[in-house]
Amino acid sequence: MASRSSRSVSQVEPPPLVRRFLSHLAAERGLAPNTLAAYRRDLVSLVEHFNSTATTLEQARPHDFTGYLREQTRQGKSTKTLARRVAAIRVLLRYMSSEGKDVELILQHIERPKPERSLPKILSRTHVNELIAAPDPNSPMFSRDVAILELLYASGLRASELCELPLRDVSLQVGCVRVLGKGRKERVVPIGRAAGIAIERYISETRPTLDKQRSDRLFLSRTGRPLERVALWQLIEKYAKKSGLYSRGVSPHTLRHCFASHLLSGGADLRVVQELLGHADVSTTQVYTHVDSDRIRAVHRKFHPRA
Repeated sequence: MASRSSRSVSQVEPPPLVRRFLSHLAAERGLAPNTLAAYRRDLVSLVEHFNSTATTLEQARPHDFTGYLREQTRQGKSTKTLARRVAAIRVLLRYMSSEGKDVELILQHIERPKPERSLPKILSRTHVNELIAAPDPNSPMFSRDVAILELLYASGLRASELCELPLRDVSLQVGCVRVLGKGRKERVVPIGRAAGIAIERYISETRPTLDKQRSDRLFLSRTGRPLERVALWQLIEKYAKKSGLYSRGVSPHTLRHCFASHLLSGGADLRVVQELLGHADVSTTQVYTHVDSDRIRAVHRKFHPRA
């Protein structure tokens, strides 16, 4: 039997308090499974540290939590990871407070590290076209793969949103898709002519041969099951290699970045792009404006009285 230390965090069973907390998040906040899984991983990491120091969540003092965060830093965890784990801990502590535990002193001692904001990787329009042109026309999955690439670039969907997109939420006549995003917030996103044509071709030519189980999902695997996120990442990686873009770290999220950046460089309003991406805060969308400096300078030269 494997020792406790050799078990991965995902295999460790969280204590009752954490299980109650996760159930609360699922029931009261309607968080997506991927978000719940991230909370679970971060809190199990904390619990494992406390177990190694012979304490528990209920017994832990401020120095126990700060000690955990220092240990994470010594292990080389990134600022982004630390910020996420601090956020998970703070939400858990507020839940513990609602159960009657006095955690105010702990909250005061836990500092939020400033996350490192990494700039998104953006492909040029030419490179995006090369990526979309990479699928082999002789492949039985050609129309599906082209439809996936076109839709990712046309709509800026997250990988999970694309994989979970129901067929019924695609309106080719109107030219849009209805998306259930983070926090189960619904938004409607236009898809454009190229993506619409690609999806229509996939639905008419390829999807009927894959749909052996009468699935409600738009995109299916070779076996007829709903396409999974891992398979989507592998598909994008495959075509990135084929088009000579692998060294650029291309992923499904890269096409989401390209969607936003290319819209802004074309003159789209930041608030509109925020809505299309499903961002709760416009500051998240503003990261894309860094690639638009040429347009900003041109606007300044055109409109500033002393330019």
